[in-house]
Parts: sequence; structure tokens; C-alpha cells
Amino acid sequence: MGEERRRGAGRGVDAVGRAVFGSPDDTGTSGSRGSRRFVRMLPALLIVGGLLFDSLAPTNFTAVPLFVAAPLIAAPFFSLSRTVRTGVASVLSVIAMRLSDGTSTRVVPVIEMLTVLTTAVLAVFINGVVRRGNEQLASARVIAETAMRAVLPTPAERIGGLQVAARYEAAQADEFVGGDLYAVADTPYGVRVVVGDVRGKGLGAVEAVAVIIGSFREAAEQERSLEGVAQRLERALAREGTRRYGLDAMEGFITAVLAEIPPGATSLRVVNRGHPEPILLHADGALEVLAPSVPALPLGMDLGAWPDRADVWEMPPGATLLAFTDGLSEARNADGVFYDPAARLRGRIFPGPEELLSALTDDVRLHTGGRATDDMALLAVGRPAEGQPVRRTTVPIVGRGDGPGEG
Repeated sequence: MGEERRRGAGRGVDAVGRAVFGSPDDTGTSGSRGSRRFVRMLPALLIVGGLLFDSLAPTNFTAVPLFVAAPLIAAPFFSLSRTVRTGVASVLSVIAMRLSDGTSTRVVPVIEMLTVLTTAVLAVFINGVVRRGNEQLASARVIAETAMRAVLPTPAERIGGLQVAARYEAAQADEFVGGDLYAVADTPYGVRVVVGDVRGKGLGAVEAVAVIIGSFREAAEQERSLEGVAQRLERALAREGTRRYGLDAMEGFITAVLAEIPPGATSLRVVNRGHPEPILLHADGALEVLAPSVPALPLGMDLGAWPDRADVWEMPPGATLLAFTDGLSEARNADGVFYDPAARLRGRIFPGPEELLSALTDDVRLHTGGRATDDMALLAVGRPAEGQPVRRTTVPIVGRGDGPGEG
């Protein structure tokens, strides 16, 4: 944990700089690299430009504003030592100019030198404030990521004879706390899964995710029907909302899809509570969009009892169930066109769930150009065909532009 905090602090120190000229490991356009290089050189360019301007311009013109700007620009982007060096260079440049023209004892030049000195000291103070703030944000980010990993643990690579793969991809590098969720449980009634999306972000969303996942794990073991599991989740949200004086404190509502794959059968049962429709991919490349026969409201709407109805589908060997949140289905390209997972996946064949999710996340990045605006949770559960090998499952939490900060 300590090492993670140090790495997080290193990433956070130059967060302002990354906001201006991108991540250091961004190998995208030459324009972004040129912007980073320009910002790094700007304080030195201002000092050199000030010296040239003062030597060439008439005596009634002054280059002091350039020497004032140099340390102020360095303060939020550079390290403390580099900010100090920039401030010292600015002060010494002004002193050297006034000594060379013999005006160092006059009132106006003295005021100029004091102004640049005061600005240099202020820049050092600003640098300290920015760095402390970034370190605190980096620490909070690491804590949030750790909490998210605790709430969404890595599922086993094989559960109840089924292959499982899961991904949680954050839209932003510094936003690891979201309301997307997934869980898988091996129960006496078969393998049961839930994928959901809490309205909102932040700690309130994580609390709601924890309530849903905790209730799901308990209900999945005890309830005989998938409909009963959904009702248990509804009651858990209502109970938590009462404890918190209203469901608004619990982020309002949660869309969710629950699925059950019974042991020794090729059937699949699905309950959909206002969530994007999952997809069933077959071994030959065909797929089915599992639309509910009766649309239902999300969990936690508090609009009275809702009679859940599970739809039954065939899931033969080699088929894979793909459930996802709207971060996938609402991902847009530069023209505002939504990503259509069914259209993109139809006719494609994947060796297993992990390969499916890897190809899918890569395809979404290409579609959006790396400009995702919402978190995305993906869960794939495959019924292996005879002789299909076991494959390793990972659950990376990935953010755009995540990389080490510049020193």
C-alpha cells in the first residue's frame, strides 16, 4: 500500500501539467509532444527573451514582466528545485541588467528588482501548495482505487465449470470510484451473476455498489429463484434508503441485469431491471440480444412492488454471455455515433471470454478515439465446449492517460 501511495503521488505531482499537455507516455501526435517541450522551455525562453529585449529596446521600455512571468509559469508545472532555479535566474538577470546600465541604485530599477524577487518567492510558495494538493489527490486516488478493488474483487477464472472474465475500465485516469458493478456467485442453483450501474459517482456510488453486491452474494445462495434474488436486492436498497433518510442518499436507483446458468443444463435465465440488454454469443459467430419480454424499472425506484419475470434462453456449449454497462453501449465517436456492440460482434468468433473482452475494449477505444466519457464494466461468462482450455482471467482497472508524472 505504501509503494502504491508513492507511485500515486508521483503521478499526481504533475497532474496540472498533464492536463495541459497530456500524459508523459502519450505517444500520440507530434503536436502533443511539441506542446510538452514548449512548456518545459517556456521559462527559459522568457528569461532569454527578456535579456534580448532589454538590450535592444529603448531605455524607457522594460522587460521586467517577462522575468516576473518565468517563475510563475514554472511553479505549477516543475519541481521545487527547478522553480527555485528559474526564480534565481530571473532575479540575477534583472540585477545584471541594471548593473550593466548603471541604474541599479535608482528608485525604479530597485522596485523592479524587488518585484521580481517577490515574484520568485511567491512562485516557490505556489509550487509547494500545488505539490501538496496533488499529493493529497494522489493519495485519495490510491485509496479510492483500493476501495474499488475491494468492492469488485477479481472473480475466479473458472466458476461452476464456466469460464469467467471481467473488466472495469475508468473513463478518466484519476477517476477510479464509480457506480458500475459486477459479481459472480457459484450457488446450489447454478452460477448467478449481476451487472449493474448506480446513478452517479463518488463515495455515495461505491456505498450503493457495496450494498448491492453484499445483498446479491447473500441472496444468490439463499433464494431459490432469480426473481427472488432481484426482490432481495430491491428490499436491501429500500432498507438502506430508509436508514439514510431517502434513496437520494443512495444515488437514487440502479439498473441491473441478473442471470442464472443452472448446473447440468443448457438454459440461461435472465432478469433485466432497466439495464442495457446483454448479448449471447454462439460458437459459430451468431449472437442474440437478450431483450426482456416485459420491460421493468430499475432497482430502487420506490414505485411499489414490481413483479419480476425471468426470461429463459438456450446457452449451448461454446456460447458466451456478455453483460455490460451503458459505458459501452453509449460510447460515442467524434461524430456522436453510439457504439453498437451487437453489430460489432456479430459474425466474430473468440476463443474465450477473456479474448472477447480484450477485443471489445480495444474496439471501443478505436471507436471513441480514446475519449471515453463514462466508466465501463464488462462481464463475460462462457460455457466451454469440449476440450476448450482454461484461460487466465484478469480484472484491470484502466484509466485514460494513466502514466507516471514528469519530474
